[in-house]
Amino acid sequence: MTLEQLRIFIAVAEREHVTQAARALNLTQSATSAAIAALEARYDTKLFDRVGRGIVLTEAGRAFLGEARAVLARAGAAETVLAELAGLKRGTLKIAASQTVGNYWMPARLAAYRARYPGIALTATVTNTQTVAEMVRDGLADIGLVEGEVDDPLLAVRPVATDRLVLVVSPAHPWAGRAAVSVADFAHTAWVVREPGSGTRAALEGALEKAGLSVADIEIAVELPTNEAVRAAVEAGAGAAILSSHVTGGAILAGALASPRVTLPVRRFSLIRHKEHHRTNAASAFEALLAETASDVDPASFAK
Repeated sequence: MTLEQLRIFIAVAEREHVTQAARALNLTQSATSAAIAALEARYDTKLFDRVGRGIVLTEAGRAFLGEARAVLARAGAAETVLAELAGLKRGTLKIAASQTVGNYWMPARLAAYRARYPGIALTATVTNTQTVAEMVRDGLADIGLVEGEVDDPLLAVRPVATDRLVLVVSPAHPWAGRAAVSVADFAHTAWVVREPGSGTRAALEGALEKAGLSVADIEIAVELPTNEAVRAAVEAGAGAAILSSHVTGGAILAGALASPRVTLPVRRFSLIRHKEHHRTNAASAFEALLAETASDVDPASFAK
């Protein structure tokens, strides 16, 4: 039995069609059929039944499918280890990032990493802080980058940058002409907010908590799933919002948003990884690159 035969068997089993499997594998139909026939002959076991013009897995085929997938997965893991030994000339790095980090801060770092290690295949997922933490915990991402707080005993968290939060309103809002407001004033206007689980939502909740307030004490006009949607709603006059300066800078300069001063908690962008999962060379190299540019955090945090 060869890994190629297993790969062909899985492709046919998943599609229940020899021709489609052959096309997906860039093989001829005869080569695909021959590989299945060789497996069946070698172990004297029928893996597929013909039903009309199609095929379906036999009971033996269904039992074998799970084992075949497991063997290929282990082979893939072994290949990853060997690829790392090539000195980062090959490999993969899966990163999950929350929205502010992923859309504004991370792209320049990914470009720098790609220039330094062109052989590493990068994949990035942008979602909210809660989902990023879940992806790292479940092994769906090697590294997470978040702006929200993460409290999970399985995850190591370290700061990589600071983020300046700003209060923004439309130019027509009553606060637009004020030099400053207090958090206590937050209860006297409508708000545009991100969804629970996002770091930006947590920043608003943290500011309210320090003033002895909660989300229940403010009027939420609309809840939206992205920073850009929140910004657009504020520009349209739907209410006030707390957002990163990365998100609002251009709109404030253009006069589409006003930003009265208010005392807000300092927020940090953080890198998270699983404490018990193997840290690949590709992931370690990315952490090292971040450490080189982390001028506003303690470099010693990267040694943990």
